[in-house]
Formats: sequence, C-alpha cells, structure tokens
Amino acid sequence: MNTEQQIHQLREELRDHNYKYYTLDAPAISDYEFDMKLKELQELERKHPEFYDSNSPTLRVGGEITKNFETVVHEHRMYSLDNSYSKEDLLDWEKRIKKLVDGDINYTCELKYDGASISLTYEKGVLVKAVTRGDGVQGDNVTTNVKTIKSVPLKLKGNFPPKFDIRGEIVLPYEGFAKMNQERIAAGEEPYANPRNTASGSLKLQDSSETAKRPLDCLLYNITGDRLEIVTQYENLKKARDWGFKVPVESKLVTSIDEVLEFVVYWDEHRHNLPYETDGVVIKVNDLQQQEELGFTAKAPRWAMAYKFKAEQASTMLEEITYQVGRTGAITPVANLEPVQLAGTTVKRASLHNADQIEKLDIRVKDVVFVEKGGEIIPKIVGVDFQKRNQNSLPTIYISECPECNTPLIRKEGEAQHYCPNYQGCSPQIIGRIQHYISRKAMDIEGLGGETVALLVNEGLIKNYVDLYELKKEQVIPLERMAEKSADNLISGIEKSKEIPFERVLFALGIRYVGETVAKKLAKHYKNINAIIEASEEELVNVDEIGIKIAQSVQEFFDSEENRILVNRLKEYGVQLEISAEKLANQTDILQGQTVVVSGVFEKVSRNELKKLIEDNGGKVSSSISSKTSYIVAGANMGPSKLEKANKLEISIISEDEFLDKIK
Repeated sequence: MNTEQQIHQLREELRDHNYKYYTLDAPAISDYEFDMKLKELQELERKHPEFYDSNSPTLRVGGEITKNFETVVHEHRMYSLDNSYSKEDLLDWEKRIKKLVDGDINYTCELKYDGASISLTYEKGVLVKAVTRGDGVQGDNVTTNVKTIKSVPLKLKGNFPPKFDIRGEIVLPYEGFAKMNQERIAAGEEPYANPRNTASGSLKLQDSSETAKRPLDCLLYNITGDRLEIVTQYENLKKARDWGFKVPVESKLVTSIDEVLEFVVYWDEHRHNLPYETDGVVIKVNDLQQQEELGFTAKAPRWAMAYKFKAEQASTMLEEITYQVGRTGAITPVANLEPVQLAGTTVKRASLHNADQIEKLDIRVKDVVFVEKGGEIIPKIVGVDFQKRNQNSLPTIYISECPECNTPLIRKEGEAQHYCPNYQGCSPQIIGRIQHYISRKAMDIEGLGGETVALLVNEGLIKNYVDLYELKKEQVIPLERMAEKSADNLISGIEKSKEIPFERVLFALGIRYVGETVAKKLAKHYKNINAIIEASEEELVNVDEIGIKIAQSVQEFFDSEENRILVNRLKEYGVQLEISAEKLANQTDILQGQTVVVSGVFEKVSRNELKKLIEDNGGKVSSSISSKTSYIVAGANMGPSKLEKANKLEISIISEDEFLDKIK
C-alpha cells in the first residue's frame, strides 16, 4: 500500500469511527485507539501536503481564523414557524389545511430543539457550506466553525442527491454545558447563561479551534432542494439518517390531531430526560406534494405548526416603568424588573405593550408580578400577585408627553398605542428610521450598524437616511471605534446600496404598515415611485392585498413635503426608485386580473416556478378554488375533490403545456 492509499484508508476509518461514536452513540474502538490513528494520519498529512483534503478528519480540531463572516443568500429561504398553544389552535390549523388539500392527511411529529438554526449545503456528498439562519433570506457563512462539530458529516455515505441543503439546530447538550461552566467558575470567570445562546455564540467565534473545544452537537430535520425524489417528511428523516446525519429518533408518524396531542403530552412530561433543551413539538404535513399545495404565507409554511410547551413562569418585583419611542413614534411601556431566572435566562425587563394592557391588569410600580416566556422572545407580564400589593400603592398614570422630546402624545381613535407626532425632531424616531433603512431586509448597508447610526446622528453628521449619501470618509474616521478600513467599508457599503432593487427601497423608506410583502405588491403593480405618489386612495385599495389602512398610510407619507423632498434627493443620488428594465423585460400583463390555482405534479417546470410565472405575468396565485378562480393549471395527480369543485363551479382546467403556450 502506497502513502496516498494509506492516507485515504485512515481517513475512511476515522470517518466511520467518528460516525459510530457521535451519531450512532455506538463506539467500535477505544478513545485511545482513535487518538493513535488520528495522530498517525496527522503525521502523514504533515509530511505529504500534496494529499491535502479540506474534509479530512484531522481538520476537526480547527485553527482557521475568520475575522469577518461573509453574508450568504439562502438558495431556499429558511422560514420561521407559526406557534400554537392548545388543542383548539391545532384543530383550527387542521381545518384550514383540509380546505386547501385533497385526501387524508398524515403528520410527522418532531421535537423542537432549542438551538441555533443552521443550513448545510452538500455537493457530490461533500459539505461545502454552513450558513446561519440570519433573517431567513440570508445568513452568515460559518462553515469553518461547523466543520469542527463531530456529528456533522464532512462526507456522506450511501445514495444521495448531487446537491441539496439540510436544515437543523446546533445545540449544546446539558452535560457539556455544565462542564464548560464548571471550568469557567474554576478559572474565576462568569458562567454562561444558557445552552442555546452559548451554542449560537460558538458559531461566531473567530478562532475555529476555540469552537472545536466546545461540545456542540448538530441535529438535522429537513432536506431541501430541487427534484430530490423524496415523497414524505418521514422518508426525508430516514434518508438523512442513511446518509450519515444525526437525526433525532423521537420523531413519529401519526394520522390525527389526537395522536399529535398524545405525542405532545408524552414529551412535555419526558423532555427533561433528554440530553438537550426542547421547547415544543413541530407538526408537519407528511406528504410533500400536499406541502407544496399548501405553500407559504409571507413568514411561515402553511403545512407546519410549532406546538409550544406551556410557558415557564416566575414572579418578581416591578421596580420601574419606563417608555421607549420607536421609529414610527409609537410609545412602548417597559417593565424594569428585579432580575429573575426564567427558562434558562436572567430576565430584567418585560414589555407592557400599551396603556390598555397596564389598565386591564392594573399593573403598578412595586407590585409583585408574574412573568412568562412562552412563544414570545421578549418576556411579558401576565398578572399581578394582589396578595402582596402594598396598601398605599397608586394606579399607574400613563405618560402624556414624549419621554425624549416632551411633545404631547396623541392616540388615534381605534388604536391601542400612543404616538409622539414630532416626526422630524424626535431623536429616537430619526435614529430608528435610519436604522430601519440600513437593515438587512431593506438596504443592507455593509459596515454600518445601529450604534454607528446613533453616533452619526448625535454628532450632527446626518439628520435622515438620505444624508448618508453625502458622508465623506474624513467625516467618519474621527468617530469612536472607527478605523480607516471601517470607514472605507462604510462609504463603499453606502455606495453599493444604490444597486438595491426598488421593492426593498420602498420597504426601507419606513412607511407605516408597508412591510416586505406589501412593498413587493406595490412595486410590482406601480413599477416606479412616481406612480405610487400619484395614486389615489381608491386606486391603492384596488391593488392585491392593500387595504384602506395601508392606502391611507401610503398617502399620508407622500403628502408630507419633507418626505417628497427625501424621495427626490434619493433619485438624485441614483437609488433605485423604479423596477429595473431587466426585471420589467421578464414581466407582462398577460394574466392581469386573473386568479389561477395550481394543482398536481408538473414535468417541465416545478410548482414554485409555475407560481412565479403566473405572478411575473400579472396574475394572482390562489391556494383554493372559488367562484373568483379564472382557471386551474393541472398536472398529474390532481386531487379528486379539487376536480369535483372545479366541475361544480364550471371552472376550466388547462394543462401545463397549455399554460406555457398562453404566456408565450
């Protein structure tokens, strides 16, 4: 056996032992024997660098330094999940999905592990990329650090697709977390707060050898890609195991919501026996074709639901109520609490939402309050311990003036929140609008963060987001923590933002009620900013999914002379305020006013490509058949109930080829 063959054999042996130890929990050799083989391979690789392999088991120890984590756009978006808390919530969900798909529905139940979400990309069976969830559209490339996690296969085994993504959670088991904290306490350092945050922070360490020292684990649960020839979620999990991934074995295939609840009740009681943190159960429609038919809302898949275990609760004293001003001028009251441990974290603050909530619960300073952390990221106060209330306590009087600029607050009829109307002169509103403008889903200006925005405003260098385009390098270098390289990145990031497409610019403007989805609808319908400015309220309401509240808010924004001046200045600086000619070339009005339902399996284009073609040609895609449906594009295996409903309503059904001819 020559040296190359010897190296190859050792790598394969170590990969197999690694898989047996970390994934199957069934070691075949002792730790000592494993270490001896690893040292032998390290020595051979050192002497023969010509046989370097970026996925060698020896590289699990890390050592590579990453100073800046590259932002990567997910090829397949990572959606968040809708939450449920009761049997009624699940029954409502079941009713909704049964209206949209044909046939019996089975469900895959999986435990919801509390870790850091990750997407792994494999090409030809080799790990090529590991990206954090980020905002779901894009995340950080943490491949170097993830390669140090022993349960992540660097090379796959078996019969796998040429390219796919697999999603999961990076977790820190209780045992490893406890050991890390014992070592920190022994060294006189502060212990880590909880496993989830520690796991997440471990992925962003600059030195991968430090990540390698942490006992991280990776639990996978969903394969994503094109034409994978997998038909169910349960098969999805089985195939992932066969290829070498660590997939939790607790998942179960069930046929009813009652069986789902049995699974939930069992694991709510037994979850503390698991080696990892869990906070609920994820229920997915098992059939992937049914999943495709159900599709997604703007934020979450319709075919999945997270059932959250009952929220943990704690009681503590409310020390003070303070008030925050948001970018729209909305005032949010915040409870400042005596620190208390809750669900693995120290809680010091909780949202009080609005004046009505304070009045409804009769919350007062120095009350002992009950704090809960359920589906909310921010803890909330759910009640007061009236038995412990001081007899001399006085009801809370909500503030009448802005805590930042002293402007009298307003509260519009029918709205829960108070607002500061000082749009142009209230510092948190100014800073908040600019922070929104530069955010990832908006202009995504690299090199410019929220703290730097506050510095720029407080130093008088900018008063609004358009002023960013007038900044000079010499103006920003004197700022705190701003080196020459940072200043260069900031200025080039601002310049690059001029390439951001129109729909994201429209979202970035910060018009109240105009989120990502609404901005896309408006941009697609009107094509440029001038057409939106000139549109009447009636015309705006006629745009798909635009209601009166949104239409009035859009008009109010552009009726402001200051806002029109800002828009004109953005035009002068070359910011994209119309859909590009290239994008327009791929769009037509052929299907304008038509509502199309897509059903079945297609040969020439995927279901998602078909939906995009409908939208690009001016049509609207609908999940359910109604009297408003123009026609159905049907592939193979169209559901019988859909066919029956189409015939009953006399709605025409066309084939994939007929549709493609229609838009030619």
